[in-house]
Amino acid sequence: MTVRFVLLGALMTVGQCALAQQRIVMPAALKAGDTIAIVSPSSTPDSATVAKGCQTLREWGYVPVVGPHAMNSYHGFAGTADERAADMLWALRDSTVKAILCSRGGDGAVQVLTRIPLEEFRNHPKWVMGFSDATALHSAEVSAGVMSIHCSMCDGISMRGERDSVNAIHRRLLRGELPTYKIPAHPLNQKGQAEGILVGGNLSVFCGLAGSAYDFLNRADEGLILFFEDTGEQMSKVDRMLHLLEIRGILSRVKGIVVGHFSKYKSPESGFADMYEMLHEYLRHYDIPVCYDFPVGHHSGYNYPFVEGCRVSLNVGQGGGGILQFLRP
Repeated sequence: MTVRFVLLGALMTVGQCALAQQRIVMPAALKAGDTIAIVSPSSTPDSATVAKGCQTLREWGYVPVVGPHAMNSYHGFAGTADERAADMLWALRDSTVKAILCSRGGDGAVQVLTRIPLEEFRNHPKWVMGFSDATALHSAEVSAGVMSIHCSMCDGISMRGERDSVNAIHRRLLRGELPTYKIPAHPLNQKGQAEGILVGGNLSVFCGLAGSAYDFLNRADEGLILFFEDTGEQMSKVDRMLHLLEIRGILSRVKGIVVGHFSKYKSPESGFADMYEMLHEYLRHYDIPVCYDFPVGHHSGYNYPFVEGCRVSLNVGQGGGGILQFLRP
């Protein structure tokens, strides 16, 4: 893969409907010395992992501050739902905090959403960073009209090292640069060109928000490029989630799809050799570009950063390779 960069320049209330119709804004770029809050909206993190993540942020030139409840433990979660929501609200409202990094995924981020009005995300537009269970926060951010970064968390950024290509992209994003990804060919890729707002992440997490005020798929009529990945979900379960996207009319309205990594599932199942073959059985019926096996999500080697809510161009060529370009707002 090669990467190049361009410099950046459910039922809803009336207020929530107004938010969903607003233009999606991009948080301000970070500067050396800016503060990044470490929060744990999901499961309890390992203290050593958080310490390593903080050290990596310092090496990047930032000042990490760990949330008051980020290391708590309550039935496997990093504190009660109220405590985890309190940390998120602190990080959003504190003017000295310029970005927010989730310590880890796991379970429980959806529990904090009902305790954080969408207006809080809109009124305090900051980069919220993470993946997996943090998809719930990305969905809330985009629903509120704010971009966020689907990317590695404390473990990932510390494991990959200073000169790693994924970390380099992440650092440039925080400084205000957008990437263009060139994706290798895959035999199941569907050629075509499309432009739209990029949303997605962990399939089971965002499907769990279906129709709520925090569901970024409510923006489907604006023209979306959808990406998804998952781990530990069997093919039959993913099949049901695709049915949900179909009967909601989402698959018939998206402009293009990027399929990330699926891991820890039983294969073969239901006569399909692997997850991609099963997905292709659905997606081949849609006349849109589809790019398989993008290294995003629970990937054993790479989790390339995506800017949720950003307009992108997806071009899958005759030879099967793809180009995903993030566009200036």
